[in-house]
Amino acid sequence: LKEENASLRSKINKLQIFSETQADKMRKLEKKLEENKIKEEKEAQDLEAMVQHVEQNLQLMTKRAVKAENNATKLKQENALLQVQLKNYKTENEALRSGQSASLAVVKQNADLALQNLLTVITNSRSSIKQLISGAESLQLVADLLKSIDRISEV
Repeated sequence: LKEENASLRSKINKLQIFSETQADKMRKLEKKLEENKIKEEKEAQDLEAMVQHVEQNLQLMTKRAVKAENNATKLKQENALLQVQLKNYKTENEALRSGQSASLAVVKQNADLALQNLLTVITNSRSSIKQLISGAESLQLVADLLKSIDRISEV
């Protein structure tokens, strides 16, 4: 009985040591699991913040694009008006040459003024159109970025 008792005690000690080892492994795995959860939550928060930032940039770029488009439309209208004025000035210039109106100097001055206005409008129109194109390219970049974010979140 003593031998059997000693043998059983030895087995109990071995089982206790094994149990403690398993408990240590379990605690380490639980700790690692908790660290992974925290890391994943942080990554999710970072990704959400990035998405919000991209959405804000997209809204800002959309506003800029709309403003540039409105500006381009306004400049096109102004350009058309100035072209009509230029045509009128040219007609007046021709009438002056035929002796039906005021002096040639006034017509030349009017034509020069119309030309200057027309050149200014053309320059402003080009700038606005470039801004509009730039805004559209930026919107395309943001759209591509959002597609990439969707793919990342799927992965």
